[in-house]
Amino acid sequence: MEGRALAGRGSDEGCPEPALRGAQHTMALMSTIYYITQVQFDFGALSLLPSECERVGIAHPLVVTDAGVRAAGLLDRLLATLPHLRPVVFDQTPSNPNEAAVRAAADLFRAQGCDGLIALGGGSAIDCAKGVAILATHEGTLKTYATIEGGSARITDRVAPIIAVPTTSGTGSEVARGAILILNDGRKLGFHSWHLVPKAAICDPELTLGLPPRLTAATGMDAIAHCMETFMAAAFNPPADGIALDGLTRGWAHIERATQNGADREARRQLMSASMQGAMAFQKGLGCVHSLSHSLGGVDPRLHHGTLNAMFLPAVVAFNAESESVRSERRLERMAQAMGLSSATDLPDALRDMNARLGLPGGLREMGVRHDQFDRIIEGALADHCHKTNPRLADAEQYRHLLAQSM
Repeated sequence: MEGRALAGRGSDEGCPEPALRGAQHTMALMSTIYYITQVQFDFGALSLLPSECERVGIAHPLVVTDAGVRAAGLLDRLLATLPHLRPVVFDQTPSNPNEAAVRAAADLFRAQGCDGLIALGGGSAIDCAKGVAILATHEGTLKTYATIEGGSARITDRVAPIIAVPTTSGTGSEVARGAILILNDGRKLGFHSWHLVPKAAICDPELTLGLPPRLTAATGMDAIAHCMETFMAAAFNPPADGIALDGLTRGWAHIERATQNGADREARRQLMSASMQGAMAFQKGLGCVHSLSHSLGGVDPRLHHGTLNAMFLPAVVAFNAESESVRSERRLERMAQAMGLSSATDLPDALRDMNARLGLPGGLREMGVRHDQFDRIIEGALADHCHKTNPRLADAEQYRHLLAQSM
């Protein structure tokens, strides 16, 4: 399938922040509805990579990936499609991409005279590539371009072009305008610009067939969290709402099948679509699930972002039930219907039950999170770019309660 895709934020994860009118969270949010990138979606779509490189104008790419993707043989499959190009490989992306990795890859990009990027992997590799696209073409430190530092306007059209090839079904960063990166000072921050949207996304479900069950579950719940949080966000964006709700329907119906049988091609296709669709709706904004996950991921970078989202989702859905916009538009009821549930009140328990059936942790405590970390997590969540786009603005004590509920 070739078409125009609604672009939002990436990886996992980011949340473009609609402009607030006035100081009150309840004031109307300005909406931006933007269709911007081209998606090739189907089994075998990887074969289109050479023509996409030609279309985008990439003749000497840096391939940004990680050691796990290389070990799985996916890097070799990608390189085999590019016999006439001179790709350079950076395969040291960490599970939570950080400033050191971005800087090392950017140095390699410049030293080898590369003219574009191919991101192969999950949200970590794609977000790392977006960081490289900035630093390889812009002056200064990475912090200069962080959203909460006022850096979005400093990211210009000089960024290196990116083609994104996802190998997981989770973040949707391949159709998003943002990246989440850990700075040298330990903060896990978002970077957002329409210039960062990949020029092409190649979504080939074939590349996800070998994904282990636990990673399938964690990344799949990441996609489901994206669909649910964007659908609950208050910004007026009916196209994004429709895409998110349809993505939730597909993801919820197929995540167990994909986890239990990684070779189930239809389940893999539907889950990859859910991932892409959740990120297509990012431009509405996300919310407390992601403000908490981003902050906690900075406090302990060993923790997997998608798993954290799965842990926070039940408590945040219950918290958002009191939001005026969620109630007036029956958003929980509509999500429950999409998930085949009889009542909106079933949502938190259904999410916890799904986590258990997928073999995910029973809560943050099992992941090693401690109560003495709460203050740092809350401080980061309040400063996160997703905080203000939650349909119900949380204060410090409400964040503390959400953390306690998720333990």
